[in-house]
Amino acid sequence: MSTPAAGVRATARIRATADGRGGTALPLLSGEGPLALRRTRGARGEAGVMLVGAMSAPLGGDHLTVEAAVGPGASLALGSAAATLALPGRGGEPARYDVGLTLEDGASVRWLPEPLVSVRGSELRVRTRVRLAPTARLLLREEQVLGRHGEAPGLLRSRLTVTRGGRPLLDQELACGPGAPGGWDGPAGLAGHRALGQLLVVNPDFAERPPAAGMLGEFAAVTALAGPAVLVTALAPDALALRALLDAARASYAW
Repeated sequence: MSTPAAGVRATARIRATADGRGGTALPLLSGEGPLALRRTRGARGEAGVMLVGAMSAPLGGDHLTVEAAVGPGASLALGSAAATLALPGRGGEPARYDVGLTLEDGASVRWLPEPLVSVRGSELRVRTRVRLAPTARLLLREEQVLGRHGEAPGLLRSRLTVTRGGRPLLDQELACGPGAPGGWDGPAGLAGHRALGQLLVVNPDFAERPPAAGMLGEFAAVTALAGPAVLVTALAPDALALRALLDAARASYAW
């Protein structure tokens, strides 16, 4: 890790492999600085890992990275113990948070972190890259909350790119808060909502039974992707309402 003046550089690395007995082993589980990793109990055949914040991060100038590689037939449940707060740093530089997931044939990952909160005065750039083999399964949830209670947000830029079998499945980018392109909070954008999120489910079973597009209430939409996959996007007034929307979708589409 670099000196505090330049911001914290920290990486968490996970490798999951099938153990040959119907379960999943974790031959690599390594965290640095604020990215501490803890083993947890997963579902049957699944290894569980929890990301535990060991210090306040990301601050402006920090660069945090989470990398997980899941081998053939292995299953990983990856989550975080608490919300991530994007905080302003002393130098005014943006913080970066990168997530990279690689799933080989027959692998499955549930990436279900707690919300990311964009605090006033902060600037955070989030980049999530997922590479899937054609027979892999993915359940991915993203939740962003713009500001703490009664607080204006910072600047949040987020991009999610997913490939399946080397072909693009999803490439989505958003920018919210002061400094974002005009209209982000207008009627065609967030329309005054302060919590937004999405649930992506990639499941080879959808090839035979593709989910139908539609609405889940007034501010949540279901989009079938050529993957086979389904994407649920939602807006809500707060984090609790957003989680309720995404949990309802998860019950409908997750394996």
